[in-house]
Amino acid sequence: MARRAKRREPDNHDRWMVSYADFMTLLFAFFVVMYGISSVNEGKYKIFSVAVNQAFGTQGANAEGGTIRLSEEEMYFKSLVDRRNARLAEKQRKLSERMKKLNDTLNIKMAGFVNNGQMTVSQSTRGVTLDINASMLFKPSEAELQKEAVATLSDIAQILAGEEMSIEVEGHTDNLPITTVVFPSNWELSSARASSVVRLFIDHGIVANRLKATGLADNVPVVSNDTAEGRARNRRVVVTVLTPEMEQTAGSLSTQP
Repeated sequence: MARRAKRREPDNHDRWMVSYADFMTLLFAFFVVMYGISSVNEGKYKIFSVAVNQAFGTQGANAEGGTIRLSEEEMYFKSLVDRRNARLAEKQRKLSERMKKLNDTLNIKMAGFVNNGQMTVSQSTRGVTLDINASMLFKPSEAELQKEAVATLSDIAQILAGEEMSIEVEGHTDNLPITTVVFPSNWELSSARASSVVRLFIDHGIVANRLKATGLADNVPVVSNDTAEGRARNRRVVVTVLTPEMEQTAGSLSTQP
């Protein structure tokens, strides 16, 4: 018997559509996942923005429609910010009290010199400052401390030795030129006077790395140099106990190239 011819199946040219559909499904799923990962939760970012504004002392933005409702996670974050602010406020309060106490102590201890105009004690955001007239510390055109001055500065050093803040000592002169064998100009004289005070402070227990001596000659007068009284007022030594904020600023400036 003759063999029947095998029927040939027609070619299916649409099979590629199955693979294409699978590929498009996977691609769609991929982009859905990527979108889900990258989408921004505006509510949480708004809460974060308010918390950051509060941390830096600015008024937080209001949510649309009224009060923002905080989740447990957001409440926890806000509590951390509040505790941090409370710690900073307490630290600042204690520092202010400490500086005020130092200012009051120096005013009481140096009351005799303050009352006769030889010294002023003041407090500012920069720190506590003692402005000492040079006539009670040095003889004219000299940088060696007089015997009476040593006793006074020793009392000051005893008070400052119990602190931890940095101390700046500045020497100032009037605008009259000076030319001696030891001091060719007011720059050398003012620097030497500041250094003499610093050396005494070190000898009386103040750690050396807390101290800085600077000579400014006649460049920072407090009054006019046109009169003898004004020139006498400008000849001075200024001792400043710096607040920690001023210490950091001075440190960053000194490290700049």
